[in-house]
Amino acid sequence: MRSLLTLATAAACVAAVASVPAEAGDNPSYTNAKAPIDVRVKDLLKRMTLEEKIGQMDQISVVNMQGDCQWSGGAFTESCMKSVLVDNAAGSILSGGGAGPTVNTPTNWATMVNTVQKYAVEKTRLHIPIIYGVDAVHGHNNVLGATIFPQEIGLGSSWDPELVKDAGASTAKAVAATGIDWNFAPVTDIARDQRWGRYYETFGEDPLLSGTLASAAVTGIQGAGGAKNVAATVKHFGGYGEPGNGHDRVPGDVSIRYLQDTLLPSYKQAVDAGAMSVMVNSGAINGIPATSSHYLLTDVLRGQWGFQGVEVSDWQDVRALQTSYHIAADYPEAIAKAVNAGLDMAMEPYDAQGWSDGLKTAVQRGLVSVKRIDQSVSRILTMKFKLGLFEHPYVDAAKADSRVIGADTALARQAADESQVLLRNDGNVLPISSSAKKIVVAGSYADDINDQAGGWTVGWQGVPDGVKLPGTTVLQGIKEAAPSGTSVVRATSADDAVAQAKDADLTVVVVGEKAAAEGSADAPRPELSADQQALVSSLKATGKPVVTVVIAGRPLVLGAADGTQGLLMSWLPGSEGGHAVADVLFGKVNPSGRLSASWPKDVGNEPLYYQQLPGTNSGPESSYDAAYRFGAGLSYTSYAFDSVKAGSATARTRDTISLKVGVANTGNRAGDLVVPVYVSQPSSDVLAPPTKLVAFTKVHLAAGRSTTVTLKVPPSRLAVTPGDIDGSGKQQVAPGAYVFTVGTQTTTVTLH
Repeated sequence: MRSLLTLATAAACVAAVASVPAEAGDNPSYTNAKAPIDVRVKDLLKRMTLEEKIGQMDQISVVNMQGDCQWSGGAFTESCMKSVLVDNAAGSILSGGGAGPTVNTPTNWATMVNTVQKYAVEKTRLHIPIIYGVDAVHGHNNVLGATIFPQEIGLGSSWDPELVKDAGASTAKAVAATGIDWNFAPVTDIARDQRWGRYYETFGEDPLLSGTLASAAVTGIQGAGGAKNVAATVKHFGGYGEPGNGHDRVPGDVSIRYLQDTLLPSYKQAVDAGAMSVMVNSGAINGIPATSSHYLLTDVLRGQWGFQGVEVSDWQDVRALQTSYHIAADYPEAIAKAVNAGLDMAMEPYDAQGWSDGLKTAVQRGLVSVKRIDQSVSRILTMKFKLGLFEHPYVDAAKADSRVIGADTALARQAADESQVLLRNDGNVLPISSSAKKIVVAGSYADDINDQAGGWTVGWQGVPDGVKLPGTTVLQGIKEAAPSGTSVVRATSADDAVAQAKDADLTVVVVGEKAAAEGSADAPRPELSADQQALVSSLKATGKPVVTVVIAGRPLVLGAADGTQGLLMSWLPGSEGGHAVADVLFGKVNPSGRLSASWPKDVGNEPLYYQQLPGTNSGPESSYDAAYRFGAGLSYTSYAFDSVKAGSATARTRDTISLKVGVANTGNRAGDLVVPVYVSQPSSDVLAPPTKLVAFTKVHLAAGRSTTVTLKVPPSRLAVTPGDIDGSGKQQVAPGAYVFTVGTQTTTVTLH
């Protein structure tokens, strides 16, 4: 029968778990909010049965408790709630992409989560609250009406940690307002292959840039404040961003040196920021699925980095050890391999009973010890206590709409503004002159808010058919920003665009790619489609100025569309993207974005990244040869790097190096300048890239003003794995000369 728990009754829940007496005795320590967390954890753990402990280690999709208990949605079903939350004592529930309430509003999200939480608190023996997870990767993106921020690849091009921190805090506040307390963000992988479908979910190709911004996101998410705390998740640990053939979740083979020196540092920065949880890479590295890797999950994450939080798998990855990777004979053995590797919680969304039976069987066979289970459950309970779930399990659903709908649109616009990267501005075609009388807007993406937001927006693969995302398209933004007397004409077809362009002052053609996620977003040929290339080529042939705006989650080979007077990379800018594009086109905003990823000249040049190692290769484009290099971007003013000076010409290998960089705005308008510091080594025993980012900042400069900024380079940013091909040594900083470069300015520091 249907659950008697209605959404309306759940919305009114405000009781604390501490007020519910536990069957284990009066006033147990774990219900005492004033007791230390470790005391509460130990007290609760000793009261739990093995079955209850096993349940805490499972995360189940909310759809398993709705309708027919599959993917049907609808009202909650009593029998299925009982099976998941009571019989199998699931410790966590999640809403994967698209798994929300029947009517997608913030209030209904909050009511849905309250309903689940109320059942867990009131119906389970020890009244343990669940922790509820969601992928809020660019705003509270599952909720219709929530403000949608740019995808991470765009935020990466802002090079602005404070902005990313603020966006994370805004997202956390919206997530908390709907009762959710676990955010599966930030994505901390680095992007190195444009074919990969999750390219746009990363902050870019550079480890330091990605790690710094992911660290800022963690700080923002977990420090947002408010009545409900939210846990951040560093994902997908580790090395997920380099699948062997460019397709999502395909195993990768990398050297231990490359893994340690390049792929793992971004995760470490985010972990060091205090992230409460880490999600494990779905793929396999060097023949071992990450979900079963003791080296990654215990030796590195726990032993080397000291991580104390919760390690959770990705979607069905424990079962995949048996069904896809075939490293386990049956499900209990697969569970044992993952748990013994260090996994604390399995995202096994459809089969609570299977998990419970499987882990219990593994214990009975002697494959997993109860001590190991206690270790994981302690971590899970610790996170729940830290989040305040035992005192504040519910949220006021009546306030959700006002706290989520339209919240922080000014911040989202700023984020989209800073994400814009101006790559061509021949003849100063931009900003658009106030004397322009006719502007033609062409291209199928000019008035497409849904594809402008990308995947992971309302639905997993993007906004579902029949649903329109609130926000401003590029066409709408241009119409709003155009000065009085300027006609903005929307071209209805390619032929119409060419005809209209002939007497126009400027054509803005908006091109891009369809929204998608994960494997569906893989692009074996990451290039602009043939029809879009033909459109831009035809517009160029009119002889009138053309500005190309690219709405995409990766750099696309432009082919025949290359070479227009203006080129603006907008990425996937979210619900305020139309305003942001117009801000840059009309000069309200001086573009400050710099590419977080290299732009290939042609299809086939993947993987592509600026840290490609030197060799004896000499074929065309066989070395780093990008159409637009990592860090590229233009401004409406001009800048100069006047000097770079080190605190000392010599230092010890364990010292932090201090650099002072003189910068100046030599133009006639204010702007924000990214100041990157790269290092190179004239010689090194282990191959070193020609340049490597080791520090950066962003500084605002008024027209004609100059300043000096100080940047620090800790030794960890210079460390590499020494030794031979086997990479058997521990990371260290090699003695020798290091050349630090900013613009054309250099200084050399010799380390000993």
